[in-house]
Amino acid sequence: MSKSINHESPTDKDKLYENYPGRWWHPVEEGKIYCDLCPRACVLKEGDRGFCFVRQNIDGKMILTTYGKSTGFCVDPIEKKPLNHFLPGTSIFSFGTAGCNLGCQFCQNWSISKSREIELLSEKASPDEIAAAAEKLDCKSVAFTYNDPVIWAEYAIDTAKACHERGLKAVAVTAGYITNEARKEFYEHIDAANVDLKAFTEVFYKHLSLAKLQPVLDTLCWLKKETNVWFEITNLMIPGENDSPEETKRMCNWIVENLGDEVPVHFTAFHPDFKMLDKTATPAETLIRARQQAMAAGIKYAYTGNIFDQETQSTYCPSCKKCVIERDWYKLGAYQIKNGCCNYCGAKIAGIFDDTKGSWGRQRVAVSINNQTKRET
Repeated sequence: MSKSINHESPTDKDKLYENYPGRWWHPVEEGKIYCDLCPRACVLKEGDRGFCFVRQNIDGKMILTTYGKSTGFCVDPIEKKPLNHFLPGTSIFSFGTAGCNLGCQFCQNWSISKSREIELLSEKASPDEIAAAAEKLDCKSVAFTYNDPVIWAEYAIDTAKACHERGLKAVAVTAGYITNEARKEFYEHIDAANVDLKAFTEVFYKHLSLAKLQPVLDTLCWLKKETNVWFEITNLMIPGENDSPEETKRMCNWIVENLGDEVPVHFTAFHPDFKMLDKTATPAETLIRARQQAMAAGIKYAYTGNIFDQETQSTYCPSCKKCVIERDWYKLGAYQIKNGCCNYCGAKIAGIFDDTKGSWGRQRVAVSINNQTKRET
C-alpha cells in the first residue's frame, strides 16, 4: 500500500544541515569545549565526538551532526511508546536519529542507538516536513524515539515547534539523562514523555548502562514538580539484574513518595539482545508480580508490557475498580472514559483523554518521506 505525502520542495538537505550549530556547551582551555547537555559532561578537543557520537567539536564549536537526519519514520500505536494515558488508541508518527548518551549492555534498539553509520542509515527531513507528513497521515502526535532525543535536542525542539503549529502533540521517549541547564528548554516543548527508569541502583546504572541513577531521578522529580508534561515510567526487568522483589519495592515506594500515586508505571519484558545474549527473556510471572507490588505500594496505574496479558495491560478505575480501557496488545476494546472520568462512577482518571477512543489498533506503518510512500509492516 502506498500513499502520497506532501513535503517541501527538494533542497540539498546535506548542505542545509551540515555543521548545524549545537547548543548547551561552553569553551574551556586550548580549544576544547565542554558539553552541558547531559550529565556525562564530555570535554572535546578539536574533531572529537562525545560519548553519544553525534555531537562534535568543529573549529572550537559544538556541532550536531544528525540534525535533519533520521534512521526512519513509522506510524505506531501510541501505546507502543508506551503511553496508556495519553490519547489512547491514536496513531503517532515516530522517528529517531542515531547514537545515545547511555551505554546499555542490553539495548533493545542497539542497531540505531549504537550506530556510527548515520550517513548510511539516514533519511533526510526538516522539522516542517515531519510535521506535515504526520498531519497528512492523520496522526495526533509525533514521537522522538528509537534513540534518545536528548542528544539531538535541537532537532527535537524545532520539530516539536513545527508540530504545535499544526495542532499536533510532541512526545519524548527518553532515559531522562539530561542536565538542569538543558532540561527546562527541552521539556518546554514536550507534551508527553515516557521516561525509562532502567533500575533502582547506582550499581546497575554504572555497570550496565555506563551512567548514573540520580540524574534520572532528578528529571522525574522535576517533571512532576515544575512542568505540566504528562509522563509515564517504563522499567525493563532483566532476570537477575534488576528484577528482585526488594528492588521493585524500593522503586515503587520512591515513586509514590516523590511523584505521587497517579504516574503510570510499565513493567516490561526483556529479550536477549546486544551484549546480553546470555540472559533469558523475562518470565511473565515476574512482571505480574512487579505490577502487584506497585499496586500494593499505592500506585494506581501499573501495567505489564512485551507479553500478552489483557488483564494486566488494561486500565481500571482506582475508585470503583471497573475496567475503563480494555487492551488486547495495542488494540482497544471497551472504552469507558468521558471528560477524563470513569463512566461508571465519575472518578477522575489521570491522563489526557478524548471522549472517544482512537481506532488505530495494532498497525505499524513504515513511511518514506523522501519517496512519498508508506507501507504496512
